[in-house]
Amino acid sequence: MTAPAPAVSPELRSLLRRVKLGKLLVTLPERLALAKTSKLSHAEFLELVLADEVTRRDTSSAAQRARVAGLDPAMTMACWDDSAAVTYDRATWAEVSSLRFVEAPHNVVIMGPVGVGKTFLATALGHAAVRRRYRVHFERTDHLLRRLKASRLDNSHDAEIRKLVRVDVLILDDFALSALDATDTADIYEVIVERHRRSATVVTSNREPMEWLALMADPLLAQSAIDRLQSAAHELVLDGESYRRRQKRPGTGNTTSVLDPMTGVRHAQRADASRPRTRSHATGEPVVPCCWRATVLPRMMGPLLQARLACIGKACRTFSCGTFPKQSTRHCNGELSNAGSRSSSTWRGSSGASPRGRAQMRSSTA
Repeated sequence: MTAPAPAVSPELRSLLRRVKLGKLLVTLPERLALAKTSKLSHAEFLELVLADEVTRRDTSSAAQRARVAGLDPAMTMACWDDSAAVTYDRATWAEVSSLRFVEAPHNVVIMGPVGVGKTFLATALGHAAVRRRYRVHFERTDHLLRRLKASRLDNSHDAEIRKLVRVDVLILDDFALSALDATDTADIYEVIVERHRRSATVVTSNREPMEWLALMADPLLAQSAIDRLQSAAHELVLDGESYRRRQKRPGTGNTTSVLDPMTGVRHAQRADASRPRTRSHATGEPVVPCCWRATVLPRMMGPLLQARLACIGKACRTFSCGTFPKQSTRHCNGELSNAGSRSSSTWRGSSGASPRGRAQMRSSTA
């Protein structure tokens, strides 16, 4: 039977919090037990505890800087599935993943068809650079160009360009996916030229560099920028089956199509959603799945809706005859009260007669 972990005294807790080491309290009881069983010296125990704290702080700092850089936390080198049916030059990837291209500095161009994992590998390089304490920025190229266009309106364009030039690793995802106008081409030229031989740039694209030139509005600026980008770049070409299929969460593929009787629209519904959430995470309101709307709700609401519609139709027929009921009528589970005396003047008009009565009076007068 394992002995219980030693308790930490309140005085020690207070002292650790005062020196900003309160996070050590999570693992300190286990470390005390380990030191007792392994008969560690005071210096060895202190080294073990401080190593835990350094590791925790490095991990927390890397996660925070990765969020600021815009990197997906699920796309790391450890999460890459080597058994995927994706082919690429392993030697080039080994050279790139060593991050020597950041120190050089050189560029990386990752090309391939849709879905083979270009963004995944580029993001994994960004995570590795973040752990080496490089400044990293990840952004889709179309989002970046829209942001630079908007920055011209408030005269912050130069400041945005300087931010992009200062980062150690700039990752441009989906580069030249669509045509670039003159403003976009000028922005791409300025960023690449300012970063040339100063900082590393990683580019992912579905097209080859020769196709990029045809999509840019200014051929001269385009050729100058692409030549600089490609002249000092490692090219990694991916091919094979879609890697996104391996990133599906369990259960997302098992869906059925359910017809919504209220709207007549079919919705995709998970087959294992027989017990849905009872409350929405965002608003706290009750959640009714599509499959219940198609089966349970019509059976529950059918009689009630029919009774309400019948009562409303009866009221409409009464109003069309020119008479207004003076007493309230009950219907379904509530009261449908009418304002006969309150609305009779509006309905009958100032003379007190109904529209049919006024029409008969005019005909008899004529």
